[in-house]
Amino acid sequence: MADHRIYHMAFAKVYPCLVNKVVRKGRTQDEVDQVIGWLTGYTREALQQQLDRGCDVATFFAEAPCLHPNRVLIKGVVCGVRVETIEDPLMQQIRWLDKLVDELAKGKAMEQVLR
Repeated sequence: MADHRIYHMAFAKVYPCLVNKVVRKGRTQDEVDQVIGWLTGYTREALQQQLDRGCDVATFFAEAPCLHPNRVLIKGVVCGVRVETIEDPLMQQIRWLDKLVDELAKGKAMEQVLR
């Protein structure tokens, strides 16, 4: 597994970027939390605890209660890379989250985003 800079970045720094991406497009922080919860199994309270702790992105995903079994259905391109072909498991999880947030920002219905 490669050691990317984002792995060591505090999730609390990444989270506002995800929220801002969708809020600019008329969606809500609540919807971002729902997407994160669907993918990782974190409740809103557990997500807030992770944010308050300042854990890094690698720890955030490592401690995820239950990655959704349908996450493998997430397909498409993020930053020019097909998410389904990413070999590094942690990077794939990060890109899955990014892809879901992108779809939310593009106006897809929550039912489509959450497969």
